[in-house]
Amino acid sequence: MSNDPAAQAVPTPKPWIMGIAPYVPGRATSEDGRRVAKLSSNENPFGTPEAAREAYRSAADALERYPDAAAVELRAALAAHYGIEADRIVYGTGSDEVLHLAAGTYAGPGDEIIHVRYGFAVYEIATRRVGAEPVVVADRDYATDVDAILAAVTERTRVVFVANPNNPTGTYTARDEIARLHAGLPRDVLLVIDQAYTEYLDEEDDDGALALARTQPNVLVTRTFSKIFGLASERIGWGYAAPEVIQAMHRIRAPFAFGIGAQRAAIAALGADDFITHSREHNRTWRGWFGEQIAALGNAGLRAVPSKANFVLVLFEGALTAETAYKALMAAGYATRWLPGQKLAHGLRITIGTEDEMRAVVDVLRAEVARAG
Repeated sequence: MSNDPAAQAVPTPKPWIMGIAPYVPGRATSEDGRRVAKLSSNENPFGTPEAAREAYRSAADALERYPDAAAVELRAALAAHYGIEADRIVYGTGSDEVLHLAAGTYAGPGDEIIHVRYGFAVYEIATRRVGAEPVVVADRDYATDVDAILAAVTERTRVVFVANPNNPTGTYTARDEIARLHAGLPRDVLLVIDQAYTEYLDEEDDDGALALARTQPNVLVTRTFSKIFGLASERIGWGYAAPEVIQAMHRIRAPFAFGIGAQRAAIAALGADDFITHSREHNRTWRGWFGEQIAALGNAGLRAVPSKANFVLVLFEGALTAETAYKALMAAGYATRWLPGQKLAHGLRITIGTEDEMRAVVDVLRAEVARAG
């Protein structure tokens, strides 16, 4: 063996990369490998619009072709559907990539990126990936605290990530608070409003983010086809911002983010009005019902954080612990999201599934409450 130090050297990852805790996806199987009802990843329990499935199948004869790197047809469909400008849209592998693009375009070593304590795990990963420093601010009873964010801004702040509704808490920040947050930020700080769950909101809950992004040069709105549109496997995300922001992000965007079938399916899904309406109404009904059932267990220390998304964060503040409930639900065939890695060891994030699934989850929780005494 050589004693030459150079001969023994190996590639060394950057220290900020080694500081990243890898993303942990929601489980779809039990510890022993059994398939379970997946209420851990906030997927649409009704699957995918049939029109989107047919559009996806239509691309089977084009597998040898690269997709349109500019996604012209998809951007045109998004522009028509949302009343926005096609040349101000960027797209990526899920909205996750768009979030990474924002961090990579506007931050680096020595810079800071702000997000809330109970926020989407990708925010910290995207921050650390580029060598920037995550600044984690306190919440206000699990909801975004605009004053805490503004108080954390320094001359090193480059990006602020806010999800609305927030994941994993489901909490919502009203339009006037989003406007107040933007007004309080320096003009050279990019405000990223992550709207992955916005299609589950009622019309009166529009937070004004798209309007802000249209008129303000430092606002980026991100969205996804993974949730209400039922296209999670195809990883289709997009963002809307001022032309200068979009053009800068395009410089580091992967040229072929998703395939021809994915693009066709996304366009078809935009027109699946009945599917979207049914999904939203079902979610509203059973999210409300589920919240009422959890409230009835309040004396046992269970609490549902008010949610406007397609999931509910249930807190366990009594004898029954979140870990025990998680294991009991898994044993009964229901995977939920336990998040000790996000400092939510006392909570379970539970996707709103079918009626049968939600009733069964409540039955298990009632039984566990009784067992815990």
